[in-house]
Amino acid sequence: MPTLTMRQLDDDVYQGLKAQAESSGQSMEAELRDILAAAVRSRSWWAKWVEATEPLRGDALPIPTVNPWETTA
Repeated sequence: MPTLTMRQLDDDVYQGLKAQAESSGQSMEAELRDILAAAVRSRSWWAKWVEATEPLRGDALPIPTVNPWETTA
């Protein structure tokens, strides 16, 4: 299994993670694994939702091309 090392973590983030792990009865490592897994899964859920709702969207509106160097007379 891969290993991840995190450096330069702010002290308040570290202390918050420590407190959160203690309150859930887990090690900091287990708490961080749960947090990262939830973040990845939620992103995956969002991508699936966007894909699933694509047929419900109408045609994209055309974006007009504007040439800032062109002058109208």
